[in-house]
Amino acid sequence: MLHGASELIRTGLRIATLSLWLLVWTANAADRPNFIFILTDDQSYGMMGCDGNKVTQTPNLDQLARDGIVFDRAYVTSAICTPSRTSILLSQFERKHGVNFNSGTSVSPEAWSKSYPVVMREDGYYTGYVGKNHVPIGEGGYGSGLMEKSFDYFYAGHGHIRFYPKDHHEIFKSAKSDTQVEIIGESIDDFLSTEQRLEGVVRFLNSRPANQPFCLSVCLNLPHGAGTSTMQMRDSDDEIYTTLYRDIDVPLPPNYVAKGDIKTPKLPPDVLKVENRQRGYDWVDMPSTARERITRQMQAMTGIDRMIGNVRSKLDEEGLHKNTILIFSSDHGLYSGQQGLGGKAFCYEQTTHVPMIIYNPLAPESTTGRRIDQLVQTIDIAPTMLDFAGIDRPATFQGKSLRGLIEGTDQPIRDFVFTENLWSTHFGNPRIEAVQDKRWKYIRYYKNENFPALWKIRAAKELDIPQNQLLYAVHDDAIAVYRYYVESSLEGEPPVYEELYDIQNDPGELRNLINNPAHSDKLQRLRTAWKQELSEARGTGPPKVLRYTAGSEKDYRSK
Repeated sequence: MLHGASELIRTGLRIATLSLWLLVWTANAADRPNFIFILTDDQSYGMMGCDGNKVTQTPNLDQLARDGIVFDRAYVTSAICTPSRTSILLSQFERKHGVNFNSGTSVSPEAWSKSYPVVMREDGYYTGYVGKNHVPIGEGGYGSGLMEKSFDYFYAGHGHIRFYPKDHHEIFKSAKSDTQVEIIGESIDDFLSTEQRLEGVVRFLNSRPANQPFCLSVCLNLPHGAGTSTMQMRDSDDEIYTTLYRDIDVPLPPNYVAKGDIKTPKLPPDVLKVENRQRGYDWVDMPSTARERITRQMQAMTGIDRMIGNVRSKLDEEGLHKNTILIFSSDHGLYSGQQGLGGKAFCYEQTTHVPMIIYNPLAPESTTGRRIDQLVQTIDIAPTMLDFAGIDRPATFQGKSLRGLIEGTDQPIRDFVFTENLWSTHFGNPRIEAVQDKRWKYIRYYKNENFPALWKIRAAKELDIPQNQLLYAVHDDAIAVYRYYVESSLEGEPPVYEELYDIQNDPGELRNLINNPAHSDKLQRLRTAWKQELSEARGTGPPKVLRYTAGSEKDYRSK
């Protein structure tokens, strides 16, 4: 009898303890903010009204900037899609995480377990991912299924999803819209609703729990060229994508130089072998084709802006607007013919300097609407979200929380920004490292001995071999080459070319001051900083990666 009573008491205590834990968890969940992180593609700083564009219509983003915080000195770590997006997810420099288009590697499950979405999910967040995934994760990379399994809600295509995603990815077939921004907008609405109905979504619950905080990652493939190049002005397209801006004389960017007018190349021909550049950037060479592509980029930005407005309206409709932090940024910028350059994979402002807006509805009104000129990077986004969520950051993170800056302090979180390009390939790109403070930038270039793409194209034509097989398939020997790129400058490889810019007085980086003796003290200071920042970016230990080459899978991906 006593034993039965004791067991009843113990059972009652367990139930009471569980009930108390559930009450505490629910209360904590209600107190924790939600997050929507929106990442664009190929969006340089200066493509919106709020960062100085006088032509492109972005009223909703401009309003978001007025309501939140604008980081006017935000930078990526690597100016190309896959390493930049990997850096954002893992809060690591590429030199540490070791994944790029030419690395022959994918993110290992061990490394992925320390990504912000996995960490937040394990700490009680309902997580979603929509749009474009350009990060190979797990055994077999894009085909592993690990990305899909890592979220409660997944509605994305691997690689480029282009302007009409239904033409390329089965997962989007049931969407009502045909165009990328609008399809992603549908999925955001579906995610925010507690009664999710959009077909094709990979989900682990039939509905989003109303009492659970959420983190939604929205990853666009616009205004990237893979999207804007495929715009067709179909009858089903919104007028934004058919007629907007076509009644005005769209200006060329400052310092635009047509290919035929280049007298002195921006970089020496043995450093940047521009003749091997991907043909997808040839539109920069003539004013007419440059204007057409810039028009499409502007249209895409206005479409994205409308989506931002719809997201804020949906948050209000669902009663989520008072507790949802919005973050807006880009994975890198793009050259549109400035100084005769096209593409990305540089360490210049045009490619590494990106927009960043963070809107926190919980912040005191006195702290909102500010513009911050402290140096920040996109690897700081993940630790910032974890800080606001009350989650301990993994020891693997290299970024820093921006919470103090958001809440009103003006204390710098870093004195220097380090950027790099390790995508050194047959397309003519050199290896590059750069370090900068708020005024001065120092850039180092290394020997460019890559086999030329033109000869690969020639051989493909002569032997009737698919060009993409020769141009984009990464073989096992590339793993060793890439690892050499990572380690060589740390081990003393000298630069073959250097640049020094006063970006305060020369934001277009037109005048290389490397040989000006009046700035020798600044150069020496930045060379010292370069070595320190390079070492910190590399960190310690081998990369947490898996083999991901043409020998392990058949996927000739287009960049």
